[in-house]
Amino acid sequence: MATPDLQAWNTRFAQDAYIFGTEPNAFLVRSASHLQAGGRVLAVADGEGRNGVWLAQQGFAVHAVDGSKVAVAKSMALAKERGVSAVYSADALVPGSIFHECADTDAWVWPTQAFDAVVGIFIQFTKPAAREAMFGKMIQALKPDGVLLLEGYHLRQPEYGTGGPTALDQLYDIDLLAAAFESLERLELREYDQEVDEGDGHRGMSALVDFIGRARIS
Repeated sequence: MATPDLQAWNTRFAQDAYIFGTEPNAFLVRSASHLQAGGRVLAVADGEGRNGVWLAQQGFAVHAVDGSKVAVAKSMALAKERGVSAVYSADALVPGSIFHECADTDAWVWPTQAFDAVVGIFIQFTKPAAREAMFGKMIQALKPDGVLLLEGYHLRQPEYGTGGPTALDQLYDIDLLAAAFESLERLELREYDQEVDEGDGHRGMSALVDFIGRARIS
């Protein structure tokens, strides 16, 4: 995420209300059974923390990364409110805790084979060239047999206007995700329409794409 984009997100998040609510994403909740109990999870562009904090509440060791310092502060407040232990380094993570890191995911040094799961929920404001690189780094970050969970808006989403980017090149379809993650064992790939209720930022009928993949054991 470029600096002007981060400034815009800081401005957008600078309100008392949680733009995307405080409850976890529905796809994440129904897909969490694919994750290794107590595993180490990377929450990419985790925003105000609704997903990362929920994962920690379920007993995962969560490394949540986001570029907006305002969003990270709100995520830390949510963790405190929910009684989730916040640690101050990745090395200190244990099941049921969360480490918040404020970092631009475009410039962040992604670890290799470090996570049992990588979660990306509505991370679609990344430009196409940077997105391709980010998808590759998400795969790189998975341990063998690790699981990737990704949900985003479909190309048809602008017809609904209920959230997400309006630029078509920032939206997904199943062909794009199938190609991007062809190295993973595909567990689920589907596109569908569904009502979404995630704060004022995502509300109403939406066109969605879900992907679940597992890193192969070589």
